[in-house]
Amino acid sequence: MKIDYKKCTVCLCLLAIACAVPALAFVQYGTGTTVSRDHFGATDGFSKMADGRDVYMFGFNNISSLVKFNNHSTSNAILAKNQSDWPAPTLDLQEGKRHYLTLTTLGMTLRPDLFDPHTIHFHGYPNATSFYDGEPMASFSVNQGADFTYFYQLLDPGTYMYHCHNEAPEHMEMGMLGNLVVRPLQDLPANRPATCSDGSNPASYQGFAYNDGDCSTGYNSEMTMQFAEIDAPFHDDDSFAQPPLFAQLDSRYFVLNGRGYPDTTNTAPLMNQEGYPAQKLHSLITATSGNRILIRLSNLSIANFANIEVLGLPMQVIGRDAKFLRRPNGKDLRYFTNSLLIGPGESAELLIYTAGAAPGTYYLYSRNLQELNADMLDRSGAMTEIRIQ
Repeated sequence: MKIDYKKCTVCLCLLAIACAVPALAFVQYGTGTTVSRDHFGATDGFSKMADGRDVYMFGFNNISSLVKFNNHSTSNAILAKNQSDWPAPTLDLQEGKRHYLTLTTLGMTLRPDLFDPHTIHFHGYPNATSFYDGEPMASFSVNQGADFTYFYQLLDPGTYMYHCHNEAPEHMEMGMLGNLVVRPLQDLPANRPATCSDGSNPASYQGFAYNDGDCSTGYNSEMTMQFAEIDAPFHDDDSFAQPPLFAQLDSRYFVLNGRGYPDTTNTAPLMNQEGYPAQKLHSLITATSGNRILIRLSNLSIANFANIEVLGLPMQVIGRDAKFLRRPNGKDLRYFTNSLLIGPGESAELLIYTAGAAPGTYYLYSRNLQELNADMLDRSGAMTEIRIQ
């Protein structure tokens, strides 16, 4: 029998395409209910400080509503230029799922001459491969006008953070950073403990910080907050096409979730000078007396430690750097403290106990006095309120 090699070649090519397309679609976007996805843009914008000053920023925003998943139709994404969020949109993920995060580098409106590529780096997260790490030396950057989809297998619950790792000192100082939470499987109703070690009802908790098996990390209310700082002259240099002076970095604004006190207690988005709600996150904590409050805290300052204190309420450190403070052999390393020193790139989970606390306003703040101002505005900076009813 004579073999028609031309037809065989065509068949093999068609077979390869039939196998490759679904595989590529799965790698880029995933399928099924165990998958979550987001699409972020990288651009510039402005944020308003507690003293009313607008500062030029770089940042990310969520453009999922402007693009179509399962293809690369990003033509509408240009509408999101000059609309960066600070901090970047919070990534709230679930252990056991797979997450696909697409990044499109939209470009800068105020500085169109900047052709900086950008990345997304899950700080401290154990990626299975450096390909998706976002650190340019081990991975790569996303150039202007391009997009790339990162993949994450969510196996390790805890409090993380993310930021741009391309020219990291500049891009992080300029605002390309955000909160990242991976919630434990124990949060799901089917995985909750049958009983709690303290006799409480597992269903009474809003969620759990870790897979503890005994409700010891259970909480009734929660706040995720990130400490950061701003050196306004550094930002001005970038806005006026001047080289930023790293050696002269001198932070004057200190923030929780992108705001200084009293803006930290304002639950409405803050509008910048161009009418865009760049600062969407607040840090006001509310609870009912007797409840437990979980605070997910991270520090993405590039130069400053924060010494976080809560006056009048017991505070227990239950996790550090996305690790539950209980060893595999059961040894309990959790501890109560008056304050927690947290350095750049570190995270912690704190349980605040309100049993027996009188209703009223309590303060969470940094004990470092220079971090309790907004340039020349006193009684501001890294401080917020805990209001107990």
